[in-house]
Amino acid sequence: MTNIVLLRPDTSDAPTRTARLIRAFASERRAQGDVFWLKENAELLGVLASTGCVLNPDALEPLCEFHANCREMLRDFPQYYRFFLSICLDLEDLGLPMTQGIALCEDVARAGLKDAELSDLQRAEARRLLRRRGVGQEVSDGALGARLRDFIARSATFAVPNRKAAYELTHIVYYLSDYGRCDPELPSEAQLSLQFTGLLAFLDQDMDLLAEVCAALRFAGAYPNPLWEKSVTACNRAHLIQADLNAPLQDDAHEWLVTGWAAHIAGGPLHAQHIPEGGLRFYSVPKVQGALRPLAECLSDMGAQRSADWGHMRPHVLSYLGPDSHAILLETERSSPYFEQFFEGFARARG
Repeated sequence: MTNIVLLRPDTSDAPTRTARLIRAFASERRAQGDVFWLKENAELLGVLASTGCVLNPDALEPLCEFHANCREMLRDFPQYYRFFLSICLDLEDLGLPMTQGIALCEDVARAGLKDAELSDLQRAEARRLLRRRGVGQEVSDGALGARLRDFIARSATFAVPNRKAAYELTHIVYYLSDYGRCDPELPSEAQLSLQFTGLLAFLDQDMDLLAEVCAALRFAGAYPNPLWEKSVTACNRAHLIQADLNAPLQDDAHEWLVTGWAAHIAGGPLHAQHIPEGGLRFYSVPKVQGALRPLAECLSDMGAQRSADWGHMRPHVLSYLGPDSHAILLETERSSPYFEQFFEGFARARG
């Protein structure tokens, strides 16, 4: 039976709501061990651990067996070693006995599993996980660290829509900062990359990506525009949470999780959303069309007549857009002193 829950203050306390979440993700959404189960549980536990949450061991009981068996699972499924590390280490940081994490890190290092990664981002994640128990190099060390910093400092990359690059940018900042535990010492160029990515996300009304940008800026010691963080918080609070085991699993759980995480990092008051018992599903409210696609279409229609000068292009663009995208573009322009600089790259004008 579907339990549709209106968003209202929950009379249960925060630890009870968190325990319900953990149980739902551990045993009431997907089959334990499935790769999507691994991803969802790693994300949930990562959010809890990165915000300094310490839980009663009873809340973690649904994952105790996984914690006890993670070394055996690593032997059988070494391709998922980053998920195993992430879940195991977070469970221990959240309150389970530290009986598996160090040995698991040593197993991974001994097997050289991170050397099988082709992606610098995945190598960086592996380094960050292993360093949590003092194994291996720091994320920023050596040639890998230099390549990561070169990538995020190329601001032009992030002035055009590229979701893969955008998420790699935010995650590199997470790994360099150890999720806000240390100063990543980002150069101004990398800070600008985050600003450009935030502008694209706000133009597109992509609250999932905007939340990640806001978190990364906070971890880098910067303050996101209040309008960005207000929009992220509003998105999180507007989600509908249902308990329905029969509903499709292609829901908005990640958006709900990451927007709530970013709102918490920003220091806003916790929103006591009701978390029902059972197989949870998360749904965002329908969103208005952003301004990103209409803006790109306007520039395309102008062809060779377009210019990289926002002051020159502004009246042409605003007259082209419909009411919703017009309003969003104006909000985006006001949200950052870097908008004109961003537009120079976004316009891709000749000459």
